[in-house]
Amino acid sequence: MSITTGRGDDGSTDLMFGRRSAKTDVRMEAIGSVDELNCALGLARIEAGKVLDESIDRLQGHLVGLMGELAVLPEDATRYEDSGHPSIGAEEVAMVESLARKLEKGGISFDGWARPGANGNRSGAQLDFARTVCRRAERRVLALGEGVPNDSIPLFLNRLSDLLWLLARQSEGGD
Repeated sequence: MSITTGRGDDGSTDLMFGRRSAKTDVRMEAIGSVDELNCALGLARIEAGKVLDESIDRLQGHLVGLMGELAVLPEDATRYEDSGHPSIGAEEVAMVESLARKLEKGGISFDGWARPGANGNRSGAQLDFARTVCRRAERRVLALGEGVPNDSIPLFLNRLSDLLWLLARQSEGGD
């Protein structure tokens, strides 16, 4: 199977369950923003090395599932739930919250606004970049309104951006 099919030459793309959408649709903006977040986390993962590899891998896995879930139109939500595909739920939100609380209890300190890269820490800057992409992804998902029947998705992205902020501060030596 070739990745180059020509099916998108008309400005549309595939969603789950054989549906199609315009590439300029707000849903595609949301999916694309989460895809960019996944890539930004990949850069942070390489830079941070083994210290964050397992945590970032776990988060990236959830993001891949989240993109699949966003690629479902509301009328197919039940079909998606019944399909066994991954879904973001309260457990995933709680996992991100737990990681953030653990960092906060570890004594992360900071002084005012973050200035990514100011101290020459590439890993922290990459995590801050991922955080800003995460915030954009959250806004794009919220713009879908009722087009996202799973309320856990925006919560997950919101908590993830907080976690990324804390990880950046930790990487910069703020612990």
